[in-house]
Amino acid sequence: MENPLPLNTASVMLVDDHPLLRKGLQQLIELTDNLEVITQASNGIDAIQLGTELDPDLILLDLNMQGMDGLETLSQLRAAGVISRIVMLTVSDADDDVIEAITRGADGYLLKDMEPEQLLEQIERSLEGKMVMSEAVTQALATAIRRPQQSSVADKMSSLTTREAEVLQFIAQGLSNKHIARQLDISDGTVKVHVKHMLKKLGLRSRVEAAVWWTNQKQQ
Repeated sequence: MENPLPLNTASVMLVDDHPLLRKGLQQLIELTDNLEVITQASNGIDAIQLGTELDPDLILLDLNMQGMDGLETLSQLRAAGVISRIVMLTVSDADDDVIEAITRGADGYLLKDMEPEQLLEQIERSLEGKMVMSEAVTQALATAIRRPQQSSVADKMSSLTTREAEVLQFIAQGLSNKHIARQLDISDGTVKVHVKHMLKKLGLRSRVEAAVWWTNQKQQ
């Protein structure tokens, strides 16, 4: 079924190799009315399989895991076509880790030492289509998005269908898949397909990159 959860309930997958951390996150998320943890993974391999099969709205992904680390897991999730919001939740505030995560397609980077209320607030913001970053690592974001264009804007935009271009503009406005679906009178699943195709054509890895790319073009 495409929408097994209530309309206003977002599905969440937790990926962390510490059981106590996953349990604490689940208990915290269960305090809300509009979030539901639908699955958990303790390693990258399971995360890739579950993320591909279940297509959750949000994946909270640890950076430092035994075996396949969070960055490689992130890369393989994106390579597998997963367009879920993926937010890194980690203890590392190193600039290199932040930049690498954003480069590989993360939609946010949060530190584990933040207050529970702040974490829930950031989760909600991520599900609204916004980039979420802990204050300690925001400076690295500016570095991550300063990249040379690989091909002309006109060529990239001409490769998009009319619907894909509409979806791109809504993403740049910060709308979630559910809100875009309502605006265009189509299903959430159809929006996800359009997002996947749009990202591939533009050579981007995440909604955040797409929003930044579009905003930069409008300002030039």
